[in-house]
Amino acid sequence: METKRLLKSDSNRVLCGVCGGIGEYFNIDPVVIRLLWVVFCCLGGSGIIAYIIAAIIIPSKTY
Repeated sequence: METKRLLKSDSNRVLCGVCGGIGEYFNIDPVVIRLLWVVFCCLGGSGIIAYIIAAIIIPSKTY
């Protein structure tokens, strides 16, 4: 049984692949994650800081 890991996406990538990776992890469309991220950015700017931190912390897929 393979363990599920949160990784940045290589195929659903716009900036760093964070939203695509989160979408793949939770099995939902990455567009929904991107829209939620825009809402967080508009509600005080905390989404921008969270995206930068996630882009640094979440590892990339390496095959």
